[in-house]
Amino acid sequence: MVAPIEIRTQDGEPVTAGEHTITPRSQAVIVHWPNGGLVWNRPVSILVERDGQYRRIPVVDVTRIVVILLAVAGTILIIYTAARSNDE
Repeated sequence: MVAPIEIRTQDGEPVTAGEHTITPRSQAVIVHWPNGGLVWNRPVSILVERDGQYRRIPVVDVTRIVVILLAVAGTILIIYTAARSNDE
């Protein structure tokens, strides 16, 4: 049986540019339910290899930050509106 929620981190195809080998890394959240499911992918980091040295560069997911801020703003607006209507 498949777990209802999976979190996977995987590397993409490495790309070589000059002396650098660059490998993207992503994370997938997979939700399973009967007859369907949902997959949400997001960038995590880039792994840069040069002369045997590895450097991990994190990727800032701006879309995720904006979605979270909009959800928080919406929640605050709902609470404010509900509190204001109770006062009247």
